[in-house]
Amino acid sequence: MNYSNLLPDAQTAQRCGKVAVAMGGTSAEREVSLNSGEAVYQGLIAAGVDAFKLDLQQDAINQLISLEADRVFNILHGRGGEDGTIQAVMDLLGITYTGSGVGASALAMDKLATKRVLCGCAIPTPDFLELNSEDDCTRLLDELGLPVFVKPNLEGSSIGMTPVHNAADLVPAWRKAGQYGAVFAEKFVSGGEYTAGFLDRTVLPLIKLETPREFYDYEAKYLADDTIYTCPSGLDDARVAELNRLVEETIRVTGVEHWGRVDLMLDEDMCPWVIEINTVPGMTDHSLVPMAARQAGLEMPNLVLKILELTLNGSDSHD
Repeated sequence: MNYSNLLPDAQTAQRCGKVAVAMGGTSAEREVSLNSGEAVYQGLIAAGVDAFKLDLQQDAINQLISLEADRVFNILHGRGGEDGTIQAVMDLLGITYTGSGVGASALAMDKLATKRVLCGCAIPTPDFLELNSEDDCTRLLDELGLPVFVKPNLEGSSIGMTPVHNAADLVPAWRKAGQYGAVFAEKFVSGGEYTAGFLDRTVLPLIKLETPREFYDYEAKYLADDTIYTCPSGLDDARVAELNRLVEETIRVTGVEHWGRVDLMLDEDMCPWVIEINTVPGMTDHSLVPMAARQAGLEMPNLVLKILELTLNGSDSHD
């Protein structure tokens, strides 16, 4: 596939003006965001952009009110930065920013709401059940059965997630996830794990993820050196085209914009399942979107510059 359409225009760095890289924040993913923000900042500097770092913490609104920048590269992960909150503030203040707008950000951060939209649009996603009590955990055994993944509804980076194979482990997993708010269980899909970055509605080369751990958890994502990434994925062209169409439809029905990542599973029968959508994915040295972009011919400076370019020419309206 030819990805030359993703290369940014030679004048983009100048046209973007002064750029604030919003990072850090106050969510459980703060440290990852700081690492991502540093990588984005270095990429923008290498691309010739007049960029500076902006750690948005408790005084985020005042920082944005007094901000002297032409646009914001939003690399805040998790609550407050990826869920539509900071997007709403920036909309109110008339600040141009990268990524999805309020509605799509809020939807994608809410895994249950996303799954309901996917189900309503006939996009395959594993069966699920919201867990509000120990009684729900008991009901799950009849309605979903085991194994399942127990997940916080509003966290990313696999924070608070637990795979459950035995009934005795279900309530402890629910309590662990409950530290982060609302909880749900999702039917465990056994098979290959894949992720699809996208940029300007173009799906980047698929990545297959393999880890000796039980699943692709926080450590496998950000710390471990034994995670295996295969890009291109090794799937045949027909299967890649099928998954790409599924990703494109997922992007369309959820309204996400500019860039992001869709995580998928291929079960043992090679049937695809959409797991979740990330509207501000990681950009660290272990991260997946930069890896896929590199395979498509975009090193980090061109990748971050292209994301910025999508805020120009009226494409920052976040419809």
